Amino acid sequence: MIFALLLLFVTGIGTGFAAPINNLDRGRTAIGFVDDDFYVEHKLTNNLTLGLQEHDFYGQYDFRGFRAILGNRDYHGSNPYVGAAANMALAPALDGYVSLIAGSDFTEMQVGVNYNLVDNLDINVNYLTFRPDGGSDHNRTGIGLTFKF
Repeated sequence: MIFALLLLFVTGIGTGFAAPINNLDRGRTAIGFVDDDFYVEHKLTNNLTLGLQEHDFYGQYDFRGFRAILGNRDYHGSNPYVGAAANMALAPALDGYVSLIAGSDFTEMQVGVNYNLVDNLDINVNYLTFRPDGGSDHNRTGIGLTFKF
């Protein structure tokens, strides 16, 4: 799995969505910035996390490290999407993840890592590719911070 994550990162083939995949305990909240995007997530139950981002409202259902994602992107009209994500510990303070979401007008993929700087603060580095139907692709490497409480 580590080799696959590194291979995806090096070759520029990612999977995911703009907010990083965070590990939260039940009842905890994450607030973060990735590039110029702000997001907030809250883990309601042991398996269900709800999140809000600039143009997105989404839910993640956790199946032991694999997540089903269901959301809606309000970007020039409503666009429901579905997706999946996987994450795993790569080192004591380092988690890696891959994710993919797709709606009727786009596909978005991301691969990244979260590094725990201090108890409630993570730094995120990711590679994101956005492929809209009928438009040009957008690829970027991003960095962000997440505060968990």
